[in-house]
Amino acid sequence: MAKRAISGKDVIKILEKEFGFKVVRQRGSHVKLNKQTKEGKITTIVPAHRELAFGTISGILKLAKVKEEDFWERV
Repeated sequence: MAKRAISGKDVIKILEKEFGFKVVRQRGSHVKLNKQTKEGKITTIVPAHRELAFGTISGILKLAKVKEEDFWERV
């Protein structure tokens, strides 16, 4: 699927549902998500904004160790 504008809340839903992340806490508009793997804990931060820049999404996915292609296929 082609990239399109997406909200932080939608990114959180996809990371939870498709990639096994769990919301740990929220501080202001930033939501912290964790996932436990064999290699250790993976943590990423998602700003719960109305629309995220593509660079921001790229950074979130890099921290989450999720390939961008895999993420955009599930949007």
